[in-house]
Amino acid sequence: MRARGGPAAAPDAMCPLRPGDMCTLCVPGATGPQDCPTVAEVMRDPELRARLAELRADRLADLRRG
Repeated sequence: MRARGGPAAAPDAMCPLRPGDMCTLCVPGATGPQDCPTVAEVMRDPELRARLAELRADRLADLRRG
């Protein structure tokens, strides 16, 4: 719970390239996934995007299996 009149805590960003992991700001100068050059490069490349989709589907399947 935040103090009255204090700033709200920003939610922790998830890394879009490591399903299930928090963004650790591993690229100098990045403030989160929204301006991470590695994320941008993966999203620009069709093969990398397809592989990322596979990884996300695998992660979701693992979560559903328990």
